[in-house]
Amino acid sequence: MSVISEDSVRGGSLFRDLSADNDDWEPTEIESLCMNCYKNGTTRLLLTKIPFFKEIIVSSFSCPHCCWSNTEIQSAGRIQDQGICYTLKVKTKKDLNREVVKADSATTRIPELEFEIPPFTQKGALSTIEGLLDRAVAGLEQEQPVRRATHPEVADKIDEFVQKLKKLKEVESEFTLVIEDPSGNSFVENPVAPQKDEALTVSRFKRTVEQDIQLGLRAEDDPGEDEEPASDELDAMRNEVLVFDTNCPNCNAPASTNMKLVQIPHFKEVIIMATNCDSCGHRTNEVKSGGATEEQGTKITLHVTDPSDMTRDVLKSETCSVLIPELEFELGMAAVGGKFTTLEGLLKDIKDLIVSKNPFICGDSGASDQMQKLQEFGEKIDKIIAGEMDVHVVLDDPAGNSYLQNVYAPEEDPEITTEKYTRTFEQNEDLGLNDMKTEGYGEEK
Repeated sequence: MSVISEDSVRGGSLFRDLSADNDDWEPTEIESLCMNCYKNGTTRLLLTKIPFFKEIIVSSFSCPHCCWSNTEIQSAGRIQDQGICYTLKVKTKKDLNREVVKADSATTRIPELEFEIPPFTQKGALSTIEGLLDRAVAGLEQEQPVRRATHPEVADKIDEFVQKLKKLKEVESEFTLVIEDPSGNSFVENPVAPQKDEALTVSRFKRTVEQDIQLGLRAEDDPGEDEEPASDELDAMRNEVLVFDTNCPNCNAPASTNMKLVQIPHFKEVIIMATNCDSCGHRTNEVKSGGATEEQGTKITLHVTDPSDMTRDVLKSETCSVLIPELEFELGMAAVGGKFTTLEGLLKDIKDLIVSKNPFICGDSGASDQMQKLQEFGEKIDKIIAGEMDVHVVLDDPAGNSYLQNVYAPEEDPEITTEKYTRTFEQNEDLGLNDMKTEGYGEEK
Protein backbone atom coordinates (compact mmCIF):
# COMPACT_ATOMS: atom_id res chain seq x y z
CA MET A 1 0.00 0.00 0.00
CA SER A 2 1.44 3.37 -0.98
CA VAL A 3 1.22 6.42 1.25
CA ILE A 4 1.59 10.17 0.73
CA SER A 5 5.10 11.12 1.81
CA GLU A 6 5.83 14.02 4.15
CA ASP A 7 8.16 15.53 1.53
CA SER A 8 5.34 15.74 -1.01
CA VAL A 9 3.10 17.51 1.50
CA ARG A 10 5.86 19.95 2.47
CA GLY A 11 6.85 20.51 -1.16
CA GLY A 12 3.45 21.59 -2.42
CA SER A 13 -0.29 21.36 -2.21
CA LEU A 14 -1.92 18.09 -1.20
CA PHE A 15 -4.19 18.49 -4.25
CA ARG A 16 -2.22 18.61 -7.52
CA ASP A 17 -3.47 19.61 -10.96
CA LEU A 18 -4.83 16.73 -13.01
CA SER A 19 -2.07 16.01 -15.52
CA ALA A 20 -0.53 13.09 -17.43
CA ASP A 21 2.98 14.39 -16.62
CA ASN A 22 2.92 13.69 -12.87
CA ASP A 23 4.62 10.27 -12.84
CA ASP A 24 5.55 10.55 -9.15
CA TRP A 25 2.02 11.27 -7.96
CA GLU A 26 0.56 7.80 -7.26
CA PRO A 27 -2.80 6.97 -5.71
CA THR A 28 -3.07 5.74 -2.15
CA GLU A 29 -4.07 2.07 -1.94
CA ILE A 30 -6.22 0.82 0.93
CA GLU A 31 -7.30 -2.77 1.55
CA SER A 32 -11.07 -2.80 1.97
CA LEU A 33 -14.03 -5.17 2.01
CA CYS A 34 -15.81 -6.05 -1.24
CA MET A 35 -19.56 -5.61 -0.77
CA ASN A 36 -20.26 -8.10 -3.56
CA CYS A 37 -18.40 -11.23 -2.38
CA TYR A 38 -17.34 -10.01 1.10
CA LYS A 39 -13.66 -10.71 0.48
CA ASN A 40 -10.88 -8.15 0.60
CA GLY A 41 -10.25 -5.93 -2.41
CA THR A 42 -8.32 -2.72 -3.05
CA THR A 43 -9.51 0.89 -2.95
CA ARG A 44 -7.35 3.51 -4.68
CA LEU A 45 -7.67 7.17 -3.70
CA LEU A 46 -6.28 10.06 -5.72
CA LEU A 47 -6.43 13.64 -4.43
CA THR A 48 -6.32 15.90 -7.46
CA LYS A 49 -7.54 19.20 -8.85
CA ILE A 50 -9.27 19.69 -12.20
CA PRO A 51 -7.83 22.89 -13.76
CA PHE A 52 -10.19 25.89 -13.43
CA PHE A 53 -12.77 23.74 -11.62
CA LYS A 54 -12.10 22.47 -8.11
CA GLU A 55 -10.45 19.85 -5.92
CA ILE A 56 -11.85 16.33 -6.09
CA ILE A 57 -11.16 12.92 -4.60
CA VAL A 58 -11.18 10.13 -7.19
CA SER A 59 -11.73 6.67 -5.71
CA SER A 60 -11.69 3.32 -7.48
CA PHE A 61 -12.39 -0.13 -5.99
CA SER A 62 -11.56 -3.48 -7.58
CA CYS A 63 -11.90 -7.01 -6.27
CA PRO A 64 -9.56 -9.72 -7.63
CA HIS A 65 -11.88 -12.49 -6.38
CA CYS A 66 -15.19 -11.63 -8.08
CA CYS A 67 -13.89 -8.96 -10.52
CA TRP A 68 -16.41 -6.43 -9.20
CA SER A 69 -15.33 -2.80 -9.57
CA ASN A 70 -16.68 0.63 -8.72
CA THR A 71 -15.53 4.22 -9.26
CA GLU A 72 -16.76 7.54 -7.90
CA ILE A 73 -15.72 11.15 -7.37
CA GLN A 74 -16.27 13.33 -4.34
CA SER A 75 -15.90 17.07 -4.10
CA ALA A 76 -13.08 18.20 -1.84
CA GLY A 77 -13.80 21.89 -2.34
CA ARG A 78 -16.09 24.20 -0.47
CA ILE A 79 -19.88 24.25 -0.64
CA GLN A 80 -21.06 27.17 -2.78
CA ASP A 81 -22.99 30.13 -1.38
CA GLN A 82 -26.16 29.15 -3.28
CA GLY A 83 -27.70 25.99 -4.62
CA ILE A 84 -27.99 25.44 -8.37
CA CYS A 85 -30.65 23.89 -10.58
CA TYR A 86 -30.15 22.74 -14.20
CA THR A 87 -33.23 22.06 -16.35
CA LEU A 88 -32.39 20.43 -19.69
CA LYS A 89 -34.83 19.77 -22.53
CA VAL A 90 -33.44 16.62 -24.19
CA LYS A 91 -34.52 16.85 -27.83
CA THR A 92 -31.94 14.82 -29.80
CA LYS A 93 -29.54 11.92 -29.21
CA LYS A 94 -26.72 14.44 -29.31
CA ASP A 95 -28.02 15.88 -26.02
CA LEU A 96 -27.32 12.51 -24.39
CA ASN A 97 -23.58 13.16 -24.87
CA ARG A 98 -23.53 16.29 -22.69
CA GLU A 99 -21.01 15.98 -19.89
CA VAL A 100 -22.40 16.14 -16.35
CA VAL A 101 -20.83 16.57 -12.94
CA LYS A 102 -23.40 15.22 -10.47
CA ALA A 103 -22.60 15.69 -6.79
CA ASP A 104 -23.92 13.20 -4.26
CA SER A 105 -26.10 15.96 -2.76
CA ALA A 106 -27.94 16.50 -6.08
CA THR A 107 -31.52 15.44 -6.81
CA THR A 108 -32.22 14.12 -10.31
CA ARG A 109 -35.73 14.27 -11.74
CA ILE A 110 -37.50 13.33 -14.99
CA PRO A 111 -40.96 14.95 -14.63
CA GLU A 112 -42.48 13.13 -17.63
CA LEU A 113 -41.99 9.77 -15.86
CA GLU A 114 -42.53 11.15 -12.33
CA PHE A 115 -39.09 9.74 -11.61
CA GLU A 116 -36.76 11.12 -8.93
CA ILE A 117 -33.39 10.11 -7.50
CA PRO A 118 -33.21 11.66 -4.00
CA PRO A 119 -29.99 13.29 -2.72
CA PHE A 120 -27.30 11.17 -1.03
CA THR A 121 -28.65 7.93 -2.55
CA GLN A 122 -25.95 7.83 -5.25
CA LYS A 123 -22.28 8.70 -5.15
CA GLY A 124 -20.96 11.70 -7.07
CA ALA A 125 -20.05 11.02 -10.68
CA LEU A 126 -18.52 12.60 -13.78
CA SER A 127 -20.63 11.20 -16.59
CA THR A 128 -23.00 12.07 -19.45
CA ILE A 129 -26.80 12.30 -19.67
CA GLU A 130 -26.83 8.80 -21.16
CA GLY A 131 -24.57 7.62 -18.33
CA LEU A 132 -27.03 8.96 -15.74
CA LEU A 133 -29.87 7.01 -17.42
CA ASP A 134 -27.78 3.83 -17.52
CA ARG A 135 -26.88 4.27 -13.86
CA ALA A 136 -30.56 4.69 -12.93
CA VAL A 137 -31.48 1.54 -14.88
CA ALA A 138 -28.67 -0.43 -13.21
CA GLY A 139 -29.85 0.71 -9.77
CA LEU A 140 -33.43 -0.38 -10.41
CA GLU A 141 -32.38 -3.77 -11.85
CA GLN A 142 -29.96 -4.55 -9.03
CA GLU A 143 -32.47 -6.27 -6.71
CA GLN A 144 -34.84 -7.59 -9.39
CA PRO A 145 -34.00 -11.32 -8.93
CA VAL A 146 -34.97 -11.09 -5.25
CA ARG A 147 -38.12 -9.10 -6.03
CA ARG A 148 -39.25 -11.65 -8.65
CA ALA A 149 -39.09 -14.36 -5.99
CA THR A 150 -40.70 -12.41 -3.14
CA HIS A 151 -42.87 -9.73 -4.80
CA PRO A 152 -43.43 -10.61 -8.47
CA GLU A 153 -46.04 -7.87 -8.97
CA VAL A 154 -43.62 -5.18 -7.83
CA ALA A 155 -40.87 -6.68 -10.01
CA ASP A 156 -43.14 -6.57 -13.07
CA LYS A 157 -43.94 -2.89 -12.49
CA ILE A 158 -40.23 -2.07 -12.10
CA ASP A 159 -39.45 -3.96 -15.32
CA GLU A 160 -42.08 -1.91 -17.09
CA PHE A 161 -40.62 1.32 -15.72
CA VAL A 162 -37.08 0.28 -16.66
CA GLN A 163 -38.22 -0.14 -20.27
CA LYS A 164 -39.54 3.43 -20.18
CA LEU A 165 -36.14 4.66 -18.97
CA LYS A 166 -34.33 2.71 -21.68
CA LYS A 167 -36.72 4.10 -24.30
CA LEU A 168 -35.67 7.64 -23.32
CA LYS A 169 -32.25 6.92 -24.84
CA GLU A 170 -33.92 6.66 -28.25
CA VAL A 171 -35.23 10.24 -27.80
CA GLU A 172 -38.38 9.48 -29.76
CA SER A 173 -40.00 12.38 -27.92
CA GLU A 174 -38.66 15.31 -25.93
CA PHE A 175 -38.17 14.85 -22.19
CA THR A 176 -36.89 17.00 -19.32
CA LEU A 177 -33.97 16.27 -17.01
CA VAL A 178 -33.64 18.33 -13.83
CA ILE A 179 -30.55 18.30 -11.60
CA GLU A 180 -30.99 20.30 -8.41
CA ASP A 181 -27.98 20.56 -6.12
CA PRO A 182 -28.13 22.61 -2.89
CA SER A 183 -24.31 22.45 -2.60
CA GLY A 184 -23.92 24.24 -5.97
CA ASN A 185 -21.21 21.79 -7.08
CA SER A 186 -23.01 20.06 -9.96
CA PHE A 187 -22.64 21.02 -13.61
CA VAL A 188 -24.27 20.35 -17.01
CA GLU A 189 -22.30 21.14 -20.18
CA ASN A 190 -23.39 23.86 -22.58
CA PRO A 191 -22.13 22.58 -25.99
CA VAL A 192 -22.81 25.90 -27.76
CA ALA A 193 -20.91 28.10 -25.30
CA PRO A 194 -20.45 31.05 -25.26
CA GLN A 195 -23.88 31.39 -26.91
CA LYS A 196 -26.99 30.86 -24.83
CA ASP A 197 -28.20 27.27 -24.75
CA GLU A 198 -31.92 27.40 -25.50
CA ALA A 199 -32.38 23.84 -24.22
CA LEU A 200 -30.66 24.45 -20.87
CA THR A 201 -31.97 26.64 -18.06
CA VAL A 202 -29.72 27.43 -15.08
CA SER A 203 -31.06 28.98 -11.90
CA ARG A 204 -29.65 29.50 -8.43
CA PHE A 205 -31.55 29.41 -5.16
CA LYS A 206 -31.14 30.00 -1.47
CA ARG A 207 -30.90 26.81 0.55
CA THR A 208 -33.56 25.90 3.09
CA VAL A 209 -32.75 25.12 6.72
CA GLU A 210 -33.34 21.41 6.02
CA GLN A 211 -30.84 21.47 3.13
CA ASP A 212 -28.25 23.26 5.31
CA ILE A 213 -28.68 20.51 7.91
CA GLN A 214 -28.27 17.79 5.25
CA LEU A 215 -25.03 19.41 4.05
CA GLY A 216 -23.72 19.74 7.60
CA LEU A 217 -23.75 23.55 7.51
CA ARG A 218 -26.19 23.92 10.39
CA ALA A 219 -26.88 21.95 13.56
CA GLU A 220 -30.27 20.29 13.83
CA ASP A 221 -31.15 22.31 16.93
CA ASP A 222 -30.22 25.61 15.25
CA PRO A 223 -33.46 27.54 14.54
CA GLY A 224 -31.74 29.50 11.78
CA GLU A 225 -33.31 32.84 12.68
CA ASP A 226 -31.29 35.96 11.94
CA GLU A 227 -31.60 38.84 14.39
CA GLU A 228 -32.07 42.31 12.94
CA PRO A 229 -29.03 44.46 13.76
CA ALA A 230 -29.67 47.61 15.73
CA SER A 231 -29.40 51.01 14.03
CA ASP A 232 -26.25 51.95 15.97
CA GLU A 233 -24.61 48.72 14.83
CA LEU A 234 -25.41 49.62 11.22
CA ASP A 235 -23.89 53.08 11.70
CA ALA A 236 -20.73 51.47 13.04
CA MET A 237 -20.60 49.13 10.03
CA ARG A 238 -20.83 52.08 7.64
CA ASN A 239 -17.78 53.74 9.20
CA GLU A 240 -15.39 50.79 9.41
CA VAL A 241 -14.08 47.85 7.42
CA LEU A 242 -15.12 44.53 8.93
CA VAL A 243 -12.66 41.62 8.67
CA PHE A 244 -13.57 37.95 9.13
CA ASP A 245 -11.75 34.67 8.52
CA THR A 246 -12.60 32.44 5.57
CA ASN A 247 -10.96 29.99 3.15
CA CYS A 248 -9.51 30.92 -0.24
CA PRO A 249 -11.89 29.76 -3.04
CA ASN A 250 -8.84 28.91 -5.19
CA CYS A 251 -6.47 26.95 -2.90
CA ASN A 252 -8.69 26.53 0.21
CA ALA A 253 -5.98 27.99 2.46
CA PRO A 254 -6.98 30.24 5.40
CA ALA A 255 -7.58 33.82 4.23
CA SER A 256 -9.37 36.97 5.35
CA THR A 257 -12.32 38.81 3.80
CA ASN A 258 -12.84 42.57 4.16
CA MET A 259 -16.43 43.89 4.12
CA LYS A 260 -17.58 47.51 3.81
CA LEU A 261 -20.88 49.31 3.32
CA VAL A 262 -20.53 51.84 0.47
CA GLN A 263 -22.95 54.48 -0.83
CA ILE A 264 -22.81 54.71 -4.66
CA PRO A 265 -23.67 58.23 -5.93
CA HIS A 266 -27.03 58.48 -7.73
CA PHE A 267 -27.82 54.88 -6.74
CA LYS A 268 -28.02 53.13 -3.39
CA GLU A 269 -26.03 51.48 -0.61
CA VAL A 270 -24.17 48.25 -1.37
CA ILE A 271 -21.98 45.79 0.51
CA ILE A 272 -18.52 45.19 -1.00
CA MET A 273 -16.55 42.11 0.09
CA ALA A 274 -12.93 41.49 -0.98
CA THR A 275 -10.83 38.40 -0.27
CA ASN A 276 -7.02 38.31 -0.57
CA CYS A 277 -5.07 35.06 -0.21
CA ASP A 278 -1.45 35.30 0.98
CA SER A 279 -0.79 31.66 0.02
CA CYS A 280 -1.59 31.69 -3.72
CA GLY A 281 -2.12 35.41 -4.37
CA HIS A 282 -5.75 34.90 -5.47
CA ARG A 283 -7.90 38.02 -5.17
CA THR A 284 -11.63 38.29 -5.55
CA ASN A 285 -14.38 40.79 -4.80
CA GLU A 286 -18.13 40.44 -4.54
CA VAL A 287 -20.94 42.95 -4.26
CA LYS A 288 -24.34 42.47 -2.66
CA SER A 289 -27.20 44.91 -2.50
CA GLY A 290 -27.61 46.64 0.82
CA GLY A 291 -31.30 47.31 0.22
CA ALA A 292 -34.48 45.49 -0.65
CA THR A 293 -35.57 44.06 -3.98
CA GLU A 294 -37.08 46.81 -6.13
CA GLU A 295 -40.75 46.72 -7.11
CA GLN A 296 -39.78 46.44 -10.78
CA GLY A 297 -36.91 44.94 -12.73
CA THR A 298 -34.38 47.13 -14.53
CA LYS A 299 -32.85 46.72 -17.99
CA ILE A 300 -29.90 49.02 -18.75
CA THR A 301 -28.62 49.18 -22.34
CA LEU A 302 -25.31 50.88 -23.17
CA HIS A 303 -24.32 51.64 -26.76
CA VAL A 304 -20.53 51.27 -26.78
CA THR A 305 -19.23 53.96 -29.15
CA ASP A 306 -15.83 54.87 -27.72
CA PRO A 307 -12.96 53.14 -25.86
CA SER A 308 -13.59 55.54 -22.95
CA ASP A 309 -16.84 53.64 -22.28
CA MET A 310 -14.67 50.85 -20.86
CA THR A 311 -13.89 53.06 -17.83
CA ARG A 312 -17.55 53.36 -16.77
CA ASP A 313 -18.27 51.96 -13.30
CA VAL A 314 -20.51 48.90 -13.29
CA LEU A 315 -22.36 47.36 -10.38
CA LYS A 316 -23.56 43.92 -11.43
CA SER A 317 -25.63 42.21 -8.78
CA GLU A 318 -25.75 38.42 -8.51
CA THR A 319 -29.28 38.47 -9.99
CA CYS A 320 -28.23 40.36 -13.13
CA SER A 321 -27.85 38.84 -16.60
CA VAL A 322 -25.45 40.30 -19.18
CA LEU A 323 -26.36 40.30 -22.89
CA ILE A 324 -24.41 41.34 -26.00
CA PRO A 325 -26.95 40.99 -28.86
CA GLU A 326 -24.36 41.49 -31.64
CA LEU A 327 -22.49 38.37 -30.41
CA GLU A 328 -25.70 36.42 -29.66
CA PHE A 329 -24.33 36.11 -26.13
CA GLU A 330 -26.16 35.91 -22.83
CA LEU A 331 -24.62 35.34 -19.40
CA GLY A 332 -27.12 34.14 -16.82
CA MET A 333 -27.56 35.56 -13.35
CA ALA A 334 -24.93 34.68 -10.70
CA ALA A 335 -22.56 33.27 -13.35
CA VAL A 336 -19.78 35.67 -12.31
CA GLY A 337 -21.40 36.70 -9.01
CA GLY A 338 -21.96 40.24 -7.82
CA LYS A 339 -19.23 42.67 -8.90
CA PHE A 340 -18.37 46.34 -8.61
CA THR A 341 -15.90 46.98 -11.40
CA THR A 342 -15.56 48.79 -14.73
CA LEU A 343 -17.10 47.73 -18.04
CA GLU A 344 -13.66 46.59 -19.15
CA GLY A 345 -13.27 44.52 -15.98
CA LEU A 346 -16.67 42.91 -16.50
CA LEU A 347 -15.86 41.96 -20.11
CA LYS A 348 -12.51 40.49 -19.05
CA ASP A 349 -14.25 38.43 -16.35
CA ILE A 350 -16.68 37.13 -18.99
CA LYS A 351 -13.79 36.20 -21.28
CA ASP A 352 -11.97 34.40 -18.46
CA LEU A 353 -15.10 32.47 -17.50
CA ILE A 354 -16.06 31.39 -21.02
CA VAL A 355 -12.63 30.91 -22.62
CA SER A 356 -9.81 30.61 -20.09
CA LYS A 357 -11.56 28.85 -17.20
CA ASN A 358 -13.76 26.38 -19.06
CA PRO A 359 -12.73 22.94 -17.67
CA PHE A 360 -14.35 20.98 -20.51
CA ILE A 361 -12.29 22.47 -23.34
CA CYS A 362 -8.89 22.41 -21.65
CA GLY A 363 -6.19 19.94 -22.69
CA ASP A 364 -6.22 17.44 -25.52
CA SER A 365 -9.74 16.20 -24.68
CA GLY A 366 -11.46 19.39 -25.87
CA ALA A 367 -13.22 19.39 -29.23
CA SER A 368 -11.17 21.38 -31.74
CA ASP A 369 -14.17 23.07 -33.36
CA GLN A 370 -15.56 24.16 -29.99
CA MET A 371 -12.15 25.46 -28.88
CA GLN A 372 -11.86 27.43 -32.13
CA LYS A 373 -15.31 28.93 -31.65
CA LEU A 374 -14.53 30.02 -28.09
CA GLN A 375 -11.18 31.45 -29.19
CA GLU A 376 -12.97 33.56 -31.82
CA PHE A 377 -15.39 34.74 -29.12
CA GLY A 378 -12.45 35.82 -26.96
CA GLU A 379 -10.99 37.78 -29.88
CA LYS A 380 -14.32 39.61 -30.33
CA ILE A 381 -14.34 40.55 -26.64
CA ASP A 382 -10.83 41.98 -27.07
CA LYS A 383 -12.06 44.06 -30.04
CA ILE A 384 -14.94 45.43 -27.96
CA ILE A 385 -12.51 46.43 -25.19
CA ALA A 386 -10.29 48.15 -27.79
CA GLY A 387 -13.29 50.05 -29.18
CA GLU A 388 -13.13 48.30 -32.56
CA MET A 389 -16.67 46.90 -32.49
CA ASP A 390 -19.99 48.75 -32.32
CA VAL A 391 -22.05 46.75 -29.82
CA HIS A 392 -24.69 47.10 -27.12
CA VAL A 393 -24.14 45.79 -23.60
CA VAL A 394 -27.35 45.01 -21.72
CA LEU A 395 -27.65 44.57 -17.94
CA ASP A 396 -30.97 42.88 -17.18
CA ASP A 397 -31.63 42.69 -13.44
CA PRO A 398 -35.09 41.53 -12.32
CA ALA A 399 -34.25 42.64 -8.76
CA GLY A 400 -33.39 46.18 -9.94
CA ASN A 401 -30.12 46.26 -7.99
CA SER A 402 -27.60 46.80 -10.82
CA TYR A 403 -26.04 50.08 -11.94
CA LEU A 404 -24.10 51.52 -14.88
CA GLN A 405 -22.33 54.86 -14.46
CA ASN A 406 -23.86 57.86 -16.17
CA VAL A 407 -20.87 60.04 -17.06
CA TYR A 408 -23.22 62.98 -17.78
CA ALA A 409 -24.95 62.83 -14.37
CA PRO A 410 -27.16 64.46 -13.26
CA GLU A 411 -28.09 64.98 -16.94
CA GLU A 412 -29.28 62.07 -19.10
CA ASP A 413 -26.67 59.94 -20.85
CA PRO A 414 -27.40 59.75 -24.62
CA GLU A 415 -25.77 56.29 -24.87
CA ILE A 416 -27.70 54.70 -21.99
CA THR A 417 -31.30 53.50 -22.11
CA THR A 418 -32.92 52.45 -18.82
CA GLU A 419 -36.15 50.47 -18.85
CA LYS A 420 -38.31 49.47 -15.88
CA TYR A 421 -40.45 46.38 -16.32
CA THR A 422 -42.79 44.11 -14.39
CA ARG A 423 -41.23 40.80 -13.44
CA THR A 424 -42.66 37.53 -14.74
CA PHE A 425 -43.82 34.75 -12.44
CA GLU A 426 -40.66 32.75 -13.28
CA GLN A 427 -38.41 35.70 -12.34
CA ASN A 428 -40.24 36.15 -9.03
CA GLU A 429 -39.80 32.41 -8.46
CA ASP A 430 -36.03 32.65 -9.04
CA LEU A 431 -35.85 35.55 -6.56
CA GLY A 432 -37.93 33.66 -3.99
CA LEU A 433 -40.66 36.32 -3.97
CA ASN A 434 -43.66 34.12 -4.79
CA ASP A 435 -43.52 32.36 -1.42
CA MET A 436 -42.75 35.54 0.52
CA LYS A 437 -45.63 36.95 2.54
CA THR A 438 -45.05 40.50 3.79
CA GLU A 439 -48.58 41.48 4.85
CA GLY A 440 -50.71 39.87 7.52
CA TYR A 441 -48.17 37.13 8.22
CA GLY A 442 -48.75 37.48 11.96
CA GLU A 443 -52.52 37.09 11.74
CA GLU A 444 -54.11 33.87 12.82
CA LYS A 445 -55.97 31.92 10.17
